[in-house]
Amino acid sequence: MTIFKSIAIAIASALVAGTAATAQEKFITIGTGGQTGVYFVVGQSICRLVNRDSATTGLKCTAPSTGGSIANINAIKAGDMDMGVAQSDWQFHAYNGSSQFEGDKFDKERAVFSVHSEPFTVIARADAGINSFDDLKGKRVNVGNPGSGQLATMEVVLAAKGWSMADFALASELKPAEQAAALGDNKVDAIIYTVGHPNGSIQEAVSTVDAKLVNVEGEAIDKLVADNPFYAYSTIPGGMYKGTDSEVKTFGVKATFVTSSDVDDDVVYEVVKAVFDNFDRFKKLHPAFENLTEEEMIKDGLSAPLHDGAVKYYKERGWME
Repeated sequence: MTIFKSIAIAIASALVAGTAATAQEKFITIGTGGQTGVYFVVGQSICRLVNRDSATTGLKCTAPSTGGSIANINAIKAGDMDMGVAQSDWQFHAYNGSSQFEGDKFDKERAVFSVHSEPFTVIARADAGINSFDDLKGKRVNVGNPGSGQLATMEVVLAAKGWSMADFALASELKPAEQAAALGDNKVDAIIYTVGHPNGSIQEAVSTVDAKLVNVEGEAIDKLVADNPFYAYSTIPGGMYKGTDSEVKTFGVKATFVTSSDVDDDVVYEVVKAVFDNFDRFKKLHPAFENLTEEEMIKDGLSAPLHDGAVKYYKERGWME
């Protein structure tokens, strides 16, 4: 055999091996939220951990900014995304075909784990005369962008109180990345955000204009929490944001990580493994993750069945029987 023939065989073998390696690669997409929100950090953090082990698993992960909870669930249902972050209430409604998903039940929706708590948060300009949720009536309010969990939850709160969007002087639908500037520029009196704390968008808002977080409580909220297992009372500590020295009482949901039963068990298993095998690293990627525990994450806020790939990992760790 000539040296040239040996080289040719070696090159051909390398090309075949390279093609085989490429064929084993699988790209997965995780739906997140606005770039200033914690959902974006959740998706980016999960992908960061998944991609650390791409050479072994063959998984390549991306987590683009999206419209949020409902947009993510719809994209997973359509097969446009593999996984996504969604509020626990919209996970519930999608699986059960209720609320905005009435007549459009997502039977194949599967839970993977929950993440941080997300209080329903109202931030108001100090000069707007808003000291409680009831004071929003007649004001200019950013209610959230279409497809977001916060807009959908705002509509639930309004219905519980017997209000409508017409009760506001303006109901703007800006994205999270746009709302802080709108508050600072006096284009709105208040912004609504269902989000984990501390949050960059809120930090930006209170640093550019005198503003404060206000309580969301009362009979209508008590009934919402009592009637819906995916809601819970929530407290935002005082001193977390400039202008809000006392704790703020409200209610909230959990951020949850969801997928579809159509997604391969092995893929979900590797994603879950990447997070929980590197749990201390994951918790350091955002302050909202700091107090997370494995025990709570595999049960709290999960109203769709767990994906089989997640169950396999949890059983291996001895967390489930």
